[in-house]
Amino acid sequence: MVKRELYLKRIRPFFDSEMVKVITGIRRCGKSTLIRQIILELSDRGIPDGKIIYINFEDYKYRDLCNADSLYQYIENRIGKDGKYYLLFDEIQNVDQFEIVINSFRSTHDVSIFITGSNSRLLSGELATHLSGRTLSFRIMPFTFREYCEYQDEIRSSKTREELLDEYMKWGGFPLVCKESEETSKEIILSNIYDSVVLKDIIMRNKVASPLALEKVLNYVVANSSATFSGNSVALSLSDKNQSVSAPTVYDYLKYIEEACICDKVSRYDIRGKKVLAFEEKIYVCDLGFFHLKKNRVKDEYNYIVETICYNELIARGYKVYIGKTFKGEVDFIAEKGKEKFYVQAAYLLSDEKVIEREFGAYNDISDHYPKHVITLDRTTLTRDGIIHLNLIDFLLDHG
Repeated sequence: MVKRELYLKRIRPFFDSEMVKVITGIRRCGKSTLIRQIILELSDRGIPDGKIIYINFEDYKYRDLCNADSLYQYIENRIGKDGKYYLLFDEIQNVDQFEIVINSFRSTHDVSIFITGSNSRLLSGELATHLSGRTLSFRIMPFTFREYCEYQDEIRSSKTREELLDEYMKWGGFPLVCKESEETSKEIILSNIYDSVVLKDIIMRNKVASPLALEKVLNYVVANSSATFSGNSVALSLSDKNQSVSAPTVYDYLKYIEEACICDKVSRYDIRGKKVLAFEEKIYVCDLGFFHLKKNRVKDEYNYIVETICYNELIARGYKVYIGKTFKGEVDFIAEKGKEKFYVQAAYLLSDEKVIEREFGAYNDISDHYPKHVITLDRTTLTRDGIIHLNLIDFLLDHG
């Protein structure tokens, strides 16, 4: 089992905090495994089993606890008055009015609460209303490339870093997919995950009236990871004589897709004006396996793949990410975390002088002194003018 230290090190300082730890991420990305790893660490610290209460609401045996009253009574009967208890609820969105129960236990008992869910609305909607300012959010992604390599080491793979990256770029990092050795099995499982997310976390949860139109929008944004997004252009592209899709519908569906953690819509940031721009966002899919399933382009495909890998890596490391808008162009990413800030240009290869000038020249209009990087698959780096050129594999295997 790959220890997900990338997330544990951020959650660990709050193990005993009264703040509710909210762990979100796409279905099957490894949230349940992370919860089990937290339980192991609590046990290693000497917390008795009786004070650790874990419920997975996708487990059929807990089906009777999927309403607020039943869950409250079950937990109330198990909590004593002899010190702190640890409550860990997996896929909590399956419980009607769960936020009322969470708030009640947080305010009336000595507890540390961890909850996971496959929908980011946990924070933006239901939970935020009752627990404003009392939650900590942690976004979990499918395996990073470093975690993928660690998993391959566990099964004694003899493949090179380059061979592993080729696999990762094609099949992504969903743990269930990574377990399979045959490409046919990988594709079947990946398709099942995709269909499960669409059905359970989008169509059923949002009561979508036109699943076919939703699927069209979803397939489009997944296949166009790292492309600039426009509701009008997507609507025009997807409409035909049999079905018309309006721009407002596209934006509604994109909201559902984002809430299910399938794709992120990333805003542009005006570096000179120091403000977020509410237009020309880009879309990034959370896992390249989905991109492989739905892709419909060949030109510059690897540039888009490298850009998507870098974006997901930054999100997994806990950075807030923007597209950088300069006077004459853009920088792929501005990454911020606390007081830390740096820029990233991502490309497949610096194949000729024109490409070199494009990637390094993106920084010409930026006069501040934050670190600037160009990340590519070139084995020989060309660091110049204070701009750091990194090999993609070296960047991905860095501890972060």
